[in-house]
Amino acid sequence: MFCYQCEQHKAGYCDSDKGICGKDETTAALQDLLLYSSRGIASYLVAAREVGVKNRKAERFVIEALFTTVTNVNFDANDVHRQINESIEVREALKAEYVAAGGTKTFSGPATWSPAGDVASLVSQNQFVGISDRTGEKGQDFVGLQELLTYGLKGTAAYAEHAAILGYEDDQIYADLVDGVEFLNNNDATVEELTGWSLKCGDVNLRVMALLDQAHTDTYGKQVPTAVPITAVEGKAILVSGHDMKDLQLLLEQTEGKGVNIYTHGEMITAHAYPELKKYDHLIGNYGGAWQRQAIEFAQFPGAILMTTNCIQEPKVSYVERIFTTGLVAWPNVTHIGDDKDFTPVIESALASEGFTATEEEKTIMIGFGHDAVLGVADTVVGAIKSGDLRHFFLVGGCDGAKAGRNYYTEMAEQIPDDCVILTLACGKYRFNKLEFGDIGGIPRLLDMGQCNDAYSAIKVASTLAEVFECGVNDLPLSMILSWYEQKAVAILLTLLNLGIKDIRLGPSLPAFVTEPVLN
Repeated sequence: MFCYQCEQHKAGYCDSDKGICGKDETTAALQDLLLYSSRGIASYLVAAREVGVKNRKAERFVIEALFTTVTNVNFDANDVHRQINESIEVREALKAEYVAAGGTKTFSGPATWSPAGDVASLVSQNQFVGISDRTGEKGQDFVGLQELLTYGLKGTAAYAEHAAILGYEDDQIYADLVDGVEFLNNNDATVEELTGWSLKCGDVNLRVMALLDQAHTDTYGKQVPTAVPITAVEGKAILVSGHDMKDLQLLLEQTEGKGVNIYTHGEMITAHAYPELKKYDHLIGNYGGAWQRQAIEFAQFPGAILMTTNCIQEPKVSYVERIFTTGLVAWPNVTHIGDDKDFTPVIESALASEGFTATEEEKTIMIGFGHDAVLGVADTVVGAIKSGDLRHFFLVGGCDGAKAGRNYYTEMAEQIPDDCVILTLACGKYRFNKLEFGDIGGIPRLLDMGQCNDAYSAIKVASTLAEVFECGVNDLPLSMILSWYEQKAVAILLTLLNLGIKDIRLGPSLPAFVTEPVLN
């Protein structure tokens, strides 16, 4: 298998029987074919739109297929195989609707593709759609731009799926995402067209992040600054990792009064800032750090573990029987909680586990500085800038990872001058969010803005400050130092580029799919 969609491998790509993420060759091939088949669905969706047919089930399937293939989501080859077979059913049903509405276009390629009957034969079909084969035909620059768009669409689809789970959907967003997937069928596209579509993906992602921000705010209230305990409390425990607030809400409801404390992990820490989630007394605190430490932290956690989305790693023997998946995330032989969201197995596992045997002396960290909280004290911020007390903003955040060199972000945060404020978000904040930074005239020097999708908050704050100071965002005293790991970060990067943001520092290494000619 050849894969370079994430940053984790020291060479920038994997070219072996098993990826550093844990994905094997079979699963990788099936994921490529799932995307290929979804491009066929996209062809029919675009054509069906022209004759007045809209099929939400098919649109959602394409979005879920994109999210399924994001790094560290679904490692279960059997499940991906099931989705491939389902894709053909979805496509043929859509085709029938299209023809019944008077559609007459004929298609080729992914719109007519038939999967082989067994997995081994199916894997061999991937030789026509994999990165290596396409590179041999079209060259590194062309395929790299194709993959840039593909990864941007994957990240955007992930955010769209989070919003949809909360009941927030947008016809134009779905149409634009489908159009982007369908565009990938154009093997004669120019570099300019591919670049243009990548920037358009950035625009779509901005609208998706705004929709998800609305979904979170309408459902759970505006984020409020909150001190979150990061120490253990005696009692039975469940750890919730991933990104999905709805799953956490349902688990909180099902565990109420059962003597089980709920801890967040990774980017789920933002849940403590939402009033409609923090109202649960048994949402007790945050445990651990970023996703890449789960092999250590999950092994030490004395309770059940629920993975709601990416980023799952191969479970260790020490906790494989007490980790559970739900939604699109899956790992072979790990118990999966289905669409009914009955978390009884998770709760029973927690009750059967030892739990924390003692309460530690409480320590807390501050979160909850989304755009509503920051702009709520905009006058204070503007006054501090005008007086010279606040000299500069540094946005330091993004996806964390295990690759060497990421201590750069810790060291940089420590060296930022005392008259500067650090904005942070996503799991990259765990590189320094337990350090003490103090404040500037009552403004905390470290402002945790939330999950990776809360890059929308940073954009909104920057845009508002630019309006106040009657300048462009690039003219603000603001530096962006971003870490990337997977496809959500790619989508956010495309959003920033589409907005015309300049002088972005991206690391710890550049994406392998962006070649030197494209970069220049």
